[in-house]
Amino acid sequence: MSQQITVTHTHGERISVASGGVELMAYVYAPDPDAFEARKPYAHPLRTLAGSPVSGYRPNDHRWHKGLQMTSSHLSGQNFWGGNSYLGPDEGYQRVEERVGSMRHDGFREFTVTDDRLRFTEQLTWVANPAIQHSGGPEWARELRTIELHSVEPDEGTWALDWSIRLTNTRGEALHFGSPTTAGREMAGYTGLNWRGPRDFTGGDAFGPDGRGGEGEAGASDLMGTAATDAPWVAFTGEHDGIDAHSTLLFAHAPENKDGIHASHWFVRSEPIPSVAPSWAFFEEFELPPGESFGYRYRVVVADGAWDRARAESYLKNHGW
Repeated sequence: MSQQITVTHTHGERISVASGGVELMAYVYAPDPDAFEARKPYAHPLRTLAGSPVSGYRPNDHRWHKGLQMTSSHLSGQNFWGGNSYLGPDEGYQRVEERVGSMRHDGFREFTVTDDRLRFTEQLTWVANPAIQHSGGPEWARELRTIELHSVEPDEGTWALDWSIRLTNTRGEALHFGSPTTAGREMAGYTGLNWRGPRDFTGGDAFGPDGRGGEGEAGASDLMGTAATDAPWVAFTGEHDGIDAHSTLLFAHAPENKDGIHASHWFVRSEPIPSVAPSWAFFEEFELPPGESFGYRYRVVVADGAWDRARAESYLKNHGW
């Protein structure tokens, strides 16, 4: 049976969800102060039911990494990821401020709270950097984002977050979605929904179904670039500093994602940073024509303890979409 939740909405700023005296998640939609970090909403902190922190925020190696975020690292020459832009094998990463776009919060279409579930649908606009000229203006896309926090289960030591996106091209010409790998950097196909783990998760274990993955960065490297059709889920387990505890995050594709606009592949790192993203444009770009839309849906399960493959598979089998 799910445990009750308490939702606190500080209008114009953030939504906080707590259960059992622990803040499980804060969803922050107030604009960030630094445009170079690609202003956009994010979920941080994320905590387990026991209160263990499982997300990182503005780490000194990548200030634009903020918990769990929807991103797009390469979009028609713009960077909705934040920070330095990868310009190709010869130029590498460069600070190009006029490439960095933003995602503007426009309001909530739906906001529903029950005893044990929060669901809201947010309206956003993807805005290209105004420092350069764009055909059709800087507003490139409209997004409907649905966030649903549910299944707070103390007996399991778990809670779940569903994150879906519906993105429509409003630019007037095609949008091209890519990644650093599509721009020439091998096995760096990060884009889409991205999780940055806390510093103490560095060196953690990453694994997926059918024996994929394993301990430390070797396990993450084994999963890097794996197609979602071969691995519909990935788990990441880390050990905390300061407390004698492990935690696990389980990332899963919704069944309908297999019919998405483009094939998804996993971006997974354990070192030098802990990070997972179900990338929607890892190896190849895809195009979104004017007026067209695409959608994806994901689930993130936050759990106390160090899970193994059997525990992850059992959870997914017993919790339907």
